Amino acid sequence: MSGQRITRERFADATVAVVVGAITVLAAVADDRAGPVDWVLIAAGSLALAAHRSTPRAVLAITTACLLADVVHAGPASSLALPVVGAVHTAARTGHRGTGAAAAGVFLAGYVTVGSATSDVVREALLLAGWFLCAVVTGLADRNWQAYLRQTEQRALEAERTREEAALRRAGEERLRIARELHDSLTHSISIVKLQAGVAVHLARKRGEDVPPALLAIQEASGEATRELRATLEVLRTDEPTGTPALLVERARAAGLAVDLTVTGDERPLAATVDRAMYRIVQEALTNAARHAGPAKVSVQLTYEEGDLTIHVEDDGTADPSRPPTAGIGLTGMRERVTALGGTLEAAPRAEGGFAVRARLPLGEAG
Repeated sequence: MSGQRITRERFADATVAVVVGAITVLAAVADDRAGPVDWVLIAAGSLALAAHRSTPRAVLAITTACLLADVVHAGPASSLALPVVGAVHTAARTGHRGTGAAAAGVFLAGYVTVGSATSDVVREALLLAGWFLCAVVTGLADRNWQAYLRQTEQRALEAERTREEAALRRAGEERLRIARELHDSLTHSISIVKLQAGVAVHLARKRGEDVPPALLAIQEASGEATRELRATLEVLRTDEPTGTPALLVERARAAGLAVDLTVTGDERPLAATVDRAMYRIVQEALTNAARHAGPAKVSVQLTYEEGDLTIHVEDDGTADPSRPPTAGIGLTGMRERVTALGGTLEAAPRAEGGFAVRARLPLGEAG
């Protein structure tokens, strides 16, 4: 989240808290029941709402205590419930609906008790109970709506990523098709030209005749063309990444992700398939952390053992152990690579929060 957005949210929260406090104070003045103590209690309970995003339960406790104290000091008035209704709403929106309902119950019980349970006070308490119920319901609705928006955004990002991967896959398939076409047509034709030129040169030398310079030039040019064409086809066929985990970590740091890389054990050259799998696993894990972990710290640990390589990437982000992730293309691709090499992969939220990817790859001979 950018600093500019945080500033806007804080300003909006402070503005709402001031407006709620001003309305409650004016209502108390209009009822001719407000004194300096009442103003202080109302201001403290209302202005606490400005911190509802960071400490919703503390705000709920302070607001309820201050406004209930004012009810005890100056007597019940329905306008005093306004800041408490706001605090109950924000508590329910952040997942503390039980705490919010309890605070509403405490406030209403104090309200009725101070008013000596007269018919007017009971009627007002019932009306306020309806407002508190609405506050809890709207808070839950807001929470579910925000969760829906986050899921929609994640699905959109995943769909975009899937489209990018599909485009890359189609580009790779097109490169292979071009390579096959070139191989089947040009390489064959050039080889025939080279073969015929070689036969002509051989027959001329066998008969003791001078070999025409043009024929030698054709033989040499066809050989050079064959070598260059094969080199070009190798480039077209290659779609594997080049680089190291250290390079991936540096790129992630440059993009603003806090990443630490640790390598333990006897680092040594790896087989090409193992090296590519290691690169892809680290790349996918860092990509997922950048997209889903939020402002988290990420650690990448590579452990070289006698016969295995262990890749451990974990973050302290917002992943919840009670809500395991849906296996997307990235996780599926990692699992397929690891399984193809006879290794194991574990990818799940951590019990203490965040996400962890742990892969074990059998080491083969360096290729």
